[in-house]
Amino acid sequence: MPSIAARKSLEIPLIVQMLACSFLWGGAFILLKVAGTALSPLALTAVRGLMGGSLIAVWMIASGHNILPRGREIRDWIVLGFLQGVVPNSLTAYALTEISAGLTSMIQASTPLIVAILAQALFASEKLTPKVALGLATGFAGMVLLIGPAAFGADNVSLRGVGAVAIVAVSYALGNLYVRGIKGAQPIRLALGQQLFSGLPTFALVAWIGGFSAFSPVLDKLPVLLVLGVFGTALPIVLYMSILKKAGPTVGSMNGYFLPPWTIVLGFLLLGEPVSLREIVATAIVLAGVAIVSLKTETLFKAFGRLGTLRQRSGAETACTGTP
Repeated sequence: MPSIAARKSLEIPLIVQMLACSFLWGGAFILLKVAGTALSPLALTAVRGLMGGSLIAVWMIASGHNILPRGREIRDWIVLGFLQGVVPNSLTAYALTEISAGLTSMIQASTPLIVAILAQALFASEKLTPKVALGLATGFAGMVLLIGPAAFGADNVSLRGVGAVAIVAVSYALGNLYVRGIKGAQPIRLALGQQLFSGLPTFALVAWIGGFSAFSPVLDKLPVLLVLGVFGTALPIVLYMSILKKAGPTVGSMNGYFLPPWTIVLGFLLLGEPVSLREIVATAIVLAGVAIVSLKTETLFKAFGRLGTLRQRSGAETACTGTP
């Protein structure tokens, strides 16, 4: 059995987990574009939840884990399925019919700020330090620069759409805080419960409203949906639950700041979508905000020191060559 020191050396740094999780979720947006609109948003939510939950369950069974709920888990699974599945997925689908995708993303980006405010009153260990406040503000400023023009380009803004996304942001925040309050929970079991209890009620609702024929396009899109289920649903939700348990809701919720930058990068690489200088600068600001929160102070000072050294060397080389 490895020693404590050895186990710590094998731990994946928090920021790497956040990058991996957000990369997978960013890729999910690309997969959703490829899948098209054959399935309704609610039907797609049901399929993703059931597929993600089933994949996690299969892996757990193969690893010798018991997938049946234990103790209070059934309550936790229902709450997380509602707060982080049913509510956000259904209201986001509605909001996108009322307001732009840019404004939708912009309002959802306020989730870390809502978490930070609510966490002050609920958890003594989640007090907002100047370092965390600076990181939150920096990351949100990057999101404003990144999405702002798209968000506020329209003259007429639906208050119903804005209200729906505001509820989504609060629902995500409450879900993050709820995870923080579960003592000794295993991230993979939380991910299993959230996915199943996101997919099951949505599946029942769609089947009740439109019948099972609403799921008939699944067979035509099965390859894409399988990739979406594995890499865009099951893996990132397990990572995200681990991030929340490791870092707490305030820092963990900043994972959402990475999603638009990853979507832009993947859209450029896979779909040939153009990238502007504004988007590059905004992404750098977002990354800086997350780094401020997730990295230790001494690590940040070392990074700034290295940047200063590189700038001095660059200036010296420019002076020697005489180039402007």
